[in-house]
Amino acid sequence: MTTTETVEDIHSTYADVEKPKESPSGKYLAFLSLAALGVVYGDIGTSPLYALRECFHGPHAIAVTPGNILGVLSLIFWSLIIVVSIKYLVFVLRADNHGEGGILSLAALATPIKPSGKTEKRVLIALGIFGAALLYGDGVLTPAISILGAVEGLTVATPAMTPFVVPVTIAILVGLFMFQSRGTARVGRVFGPVTLIWFTVLAVLGIAQIVQSPSVLSAANPLYGVNFFIENGWHGFVILGSVFLVVTGGEALYADMGHFGKKPIRLAWFFVALPGLLLNYFGQGALLLENPAMAENPFYRLAPSWALYPMIVLATSAAVIASQALISGAFSLTMQAVQLGFLPRVKIQHTSSREFGQIYLPGVNWAIMVGCIAIVIGFGSSSRLASAYGIAVTSTMVITTILFYFVARERWNWGFLPTAALCGAFLIIDLAFFGANAIKILDGGWFPLGLAALIFTVMVTWKKGRSILQRRVTEETEPLEEFLEKLERDKPMRVPGLAVFMNGNASRTPPAMLHNLEHNKVLHEQVLFVTVKTRPIPYVREDEREKLERLGNGFWRVKIYYGYMEDPNIPRELEKLSRPGLILRRCDITYFLGRETIIATRKYPGMARWRERLFGLLTKNARSATAYFGIPPNRVVELGEQVEI
Repeated sequence: MTTTETVEDIHSTYADVEKPKESPSGKYLAFLSLAALGVVYGDIGTSPLYALRECFHGPHAIAVTPGNILGVLSLIFWSLIIVVSIKYLVFVLRADNHGEGGILSLAALATPIKPSGKTEKRVLIALGIFGAALLYGDGVLTPAISILGAVEGLTVATPAMTPFVVPVTIAILVGLFMFQSRGTARVGRVFGPVTLIWFTVLAVLGIAQIVQSPSVLSAANPLYGVNFFIENGWHGFVILGSVFLVVTGGEALYADMGHFGKKPIRLAWFFVALPGLLLNYFGQGALLLENPAMAENPFYRLAPSWALYPMIVLATSAAVIASQALISGAFSLTMQAVQLGFLPRVKIQHTSSREFGQIYLPGVNWAIMVGCIAIVIGFGSSSRLASAYGIAVTSTMVITTILFYFVARERWNWGFLPTAALCGAFLIIDLAFFGANAIKILDGGWFPLGLAALIFTVMVTWKKGRSILQRRVTEETEPLEEFLEKLERDKPMRVPGLAVFMNGNASRTPPAMLHNLEHNKVLHEQVLFVTVKTRPIPYVREDEREKLERLGNGFWRVKIYYGYMEDPNIPRELEKLSRPGLILRRCDITYFLGRETIIATRKYPGMARWRERLFGLLTKNARSATAYFGIPPNRVVELGEQVEI
């Protein structure tokens, strides 16, 4: 079997393993904070383009009265404080799996993820998988709505530009995704300064308007939000769906934690992003208090007429940056899913020697680009997209709160009452936002939910299929010790060199070895059985990487451990092995790998026929084991077999 035996249940490892990097400080901390500002907060930073507008001019708009303006601003203020500042920045970021964030990391902390699944809290794992799938839907929507919202500023300048909005948006999207291969660090180096300018301009525009109507600052009083619901009833609740647009980047900042770390993300938020956002939202509110007719596009109306075109350029640049948070988050999420056994192997490129979490996945990149272009063409405007936006993120936020509860209780041993009170308060807010966004399902919210359901199906099918395949292959092999005893009696011909057999189950005989003996009738003088295991932690310490065992008569067994944020490289690890009697010369090593062809049948229970065919298709198109394990292609012998499942 050529794939990894994914994720052991090793609780003690959590306390021992550290992420292989130091906490940033000094100039490097400043650089990471600036880069984090560009990559992590681009999404939430462009919400002023459309969030307040959707409250007073969208399909569910409410009357532009002073009471409603102050009420909506109060909801925006406290949403940013409670959901982003307190929930995510203070609490959820504490749930880092040795430096890595994201909902799959949270699920791995909440409950062990193992190949057998026998002792997992399966509901929690299912929630984690579905939350991850929802983030892919959000990753497709965010670039589209952010860039569309910015480019639509051209129609404010002149209606004649309306036909060019969609083509210009598509051109910008293509350029953005082509830029991804340069890596998160380089992207952040370019985007960080631009985002800093963006938040500065947001603050300046807001302050300029606030000084004309300083009474708008009273909206910080939560009573205005309470009165808003009392006066508007059901309609006020519906508006929560638009208010939620101001916090849609919260889940992305958690997913991107592995790129920069907690400290830079927190510094960037509290010192730059949060002040800029609040000042701009209050500035837009002050503008509406003076002139309710500006509700059609209050953001661009904040700028003086001479600054309109520069603002469109800056807003478009910021919108491009906004897309980065979800794109880089999708890269991290995919890598975690592959290593945890939920997705087939894909090509992963590391783009930084200092930050292990900075990666680029070409296949994911181009898939998201195609999805973005398709929905830009299909929806056509940011207002229509706003109806689809939010439902995926609210669902993920609900799941995050549930998983965080189990991490706090079982991993950190927090008391029941304080944990239940904290998570209960977060859950009430999350469910309120979810309910308000649920009415968008028929207006476009079906798209991210449908996409998430498709990805969820792929992930659980792959996980289940690998488990069934491993069981079927195991049934056809025999215990390794018994096989070695037979070899002692039969004594096949031995030839010079070292044969490396990749073995998914360290206690069983590799199928490739059985086939090699059957067809070639020989064995190498030295044979090394290699089993790769992925532990439920991001990184494994070097002194715990390999466990080598001598089996006698030229046979050796080695287990190589990786974290789910690491790329396997078998030749590199074998070079580190040094034992008397084990001769490792690169030119004398031959790698033997098995290649299974999946045959969908009704012969064995496990999955429906359509899921078996889907699993076969995924297996056929997965990245080759040779490339995944970093094995030189000219040193590989592949032996295939058909496996019925």
